[in-house]
Amino acid sequence: MGTGREPPGSGELASVRVTQRYPDAERLDLVEHLHGHAVADPYRWLEDPEDPRTRAWSAAEDELATTALQALPGREELAAHLEELLSAGSVSAPLWRAGRRFSTRRDPGQQFAVVLVTEPDGTERVLLDPMAIDPSGLTTLDAWVPDLEGRRLAYQLSTGGDEHSVLHVLDVTTGEDVEPPIDRCRYSSVAWVPGGDEYFYVRMVDEREAPDGQQAFHRRVWRHRVGSPDDVLVDGPGLYDDHTYYGVQVSRDGRWLIVTGNVGTARRDSMWIADLDAGGPLVPVLTQADDVQARAWVDRDGLLYVLTTDGAPRWRLMVTEPENPGRGHWRELVAEDPGSVLDAVRRLEQPDGETLLVLLRSRHAVAELALHAVVDGAPRGTVPLPGPGSLTGLSVADRDTPGQAGKLWIGWTDFVTPAQLHRYENGETVLEATAPGAVAVPDVRSEQREFTSADGTTVRMFVLEPAGCADAASAGGRASTGGPRPTLVTGYGGFGISREPAYTASALAWVAAGGSYVVVSLRGGGEEGDAWHLAGNRGNKQNVFDDLHAAAQALVDAGTTTPEQLSILGGSNGGLLVGAALTQRPELYRAVVCSAPLLDMVRYEEFSIGRTWNDEYGTADDPEELGWLLSYSPYHHVHPGTAYPAVLFTVFESDTRVDPLHARKMCAALQHATSGDLPVLLRRETGVGHGARSVARTVSLTVDQLAFLAAHTGLEI
Repeated sequence: MGTGREPPGSGELASVRVTQRYPDAERLDLVEHLHGHAVADPYRWLEDPEDPRTRAWSAAEDELATTALQALPGREELAAHLEELLSAGSVSAPLWRAGRRFSTRRDPGQQFAVVLVTEPDGTERVLLDPMAIDPSGLTTLDAWVPDLEGRRLAYQLSTGGDEHSVLHVLDVTTGEDVEPPIDRCRYSSVAWVPGGDEYFYVRMVDEREAPDGQQAFHRRVWRHRVGSPDDVLVDGPGLYDDHTYYGVQVSRDGRWLIVTGNVGTARRDSMWIADLDAGGPLVPVLTQADDVQARAWVDRDGLLYVLTTDGAPRWRLMVTEPENPGRGHWRELVAEDPGSVLDAVRRLEQPDGETLLVLLRSRHAVAELALHAVVDGAPRGTVPLPGPGSLTGLSVADRDTPGQAGKLWIGWTDFVTPAQLHRYENGETVLEATAPGAVAVPDVRSEQREFTSADGTTVRMFVLEPAGCADAASAGGRASTGGPRPTLVTGYGGFGISREPAYTASALAWVAAGGSYVVVSLRGGGEEGDAWHLAGNRGNKQNVFDDLHAAAQALVDAGTTTPEQLSILGGSNGGLLVGAALTQRPELYRAVVCSAPLLDMVRYEEFSIGRTWNDEYGTADDPEELGWLLSYSPYHHVHPGTAYPAVLFTVFESDTRVDPLHARKMCAALQHATSGDLPVLLRRETGVGHGARSVARTVSLTVDQLAFLAAHTGLEI
């Protein structure tokens, strides 16, 4: 696909700034005085998508972006390569229910993964296919879960990217829905009661029950009998606080109900438990004031297991009797490991009757599996994995599935391996299924490098390069093979979310063309546990941006790239990341893709579900926290006369998480301010939102993003 060339100065895209004026955008003389700060907002009018000025400006931006992006070189070749890489498809770890095996698979040519059921005799059939439901490709399958008997399956669909899920239930044998759908189930957890006739679920209140525009912040937990229109409200002390997200879980014997709650995206858990057999009320176990995270379940032995950060920022496993669920009764079963993060636990019952616990840990974002005794938590060995990578699933069979005891199914991937399914039994891990499509993966080498951030913290990044290039980082100098190359750096750095090694078509296409692709484990994420997250949120948010700057500088110092060949890409909270980066260090980055971004951090709470993120960022209502936000808010740090990098904003009109207004305002500000000849463009897309999309739409978006970055960093694609 070509090798690197010298970066353009005023090349094809750069001429956009010179030969064609940006659309007119009125600058208001609007300044608000907030807690002693004078806050200018010249493009406030772009917040309203129905304003005639916004409509006209957006249409002009559409024309400008379409013309510029369609003129980029190498688009057809890039699209073909991405389609080839994505044709690998995917397979998932199975869920076993009374002899039936439920899983997902995406075959070559399919736009979405489909849900499959395999009968005890081996017969396989499709249960759910989003394209069969809606051939337009605009309907997505948001979630699904079978009942314990494998007779019924609850599933959730949304259309047009709005993520407003509608809950359905189908009969697994016939494939037909068994009751009318239930709306208002966005982010709804579903927990089946044994027998398959009832389930608990979460539903937003009717819009008439909430203040205007606040329906999404008010949810209730219900007990539903299949076919009945009359649900029973589940209530408990302190249960229904403002904008709380709820999770529900029922023990396999049907006795215990556990409800968890998070106020917005706060990494603090509330928890309640109820004895359903005794008809008992929900009893509080944890509150937000406890300031810990916890995931709990009642297992087959009747004990309550709690995976928690209580006294352990990298998580530990506790256990107690569900009759005495309070923290004072918890006893440690598996201690915190200071070098890894405990992510999940599975119970593995052996054919000889012995029971082990399988613990999924991540060590610097790389997965590992360990075995522990269920009685006392003592180490009992490890589960071999194919190599450094991450898990896409981890499951065991239920007791009602004969012949599967002692087997563990592992969904696994790494940077160059499409999702595979492995099976562990009798001390060995064997490959059970590969992704269904045969793909020629480019020859890539990867390594995990360390670097030092501004405050002396050691941070890590995964670096993918064409095979055969020298290990400049290890050699302590410049790469001796090929020299510095166009490099794309990405990261997230928020909400305790980790970026792990995973098969990524865009990364492989970039490296195949001769570039380097880098994933940084930024603070604010969960790669090193809860303390790592807290070191990059709220008043510590600047640490995240400093980590990215330090990663970029480390790559330059190692000879991997140069500032003229360096691009960054981020979406959502990662869009905030690159927005802050381009305003703080415009000279360090040549090109930027900023996708579905948060950028006006003074007013982000006013739109969509922004108020649910104020525990992560802070609130402008508080004087001190407004100071945090203003210190880095990208929109408020655009300065006229600055030569900004080439910037492409990509937004989705049906996005109900991050409003496209952020990108509109920032785009107008940058177009007005930049003194350079590199373009600032806004790409809009309709019919999709913040989440899942079809393969075809993925290819279309990725082509525009990568071709834009390549054109400005000298990569021939």
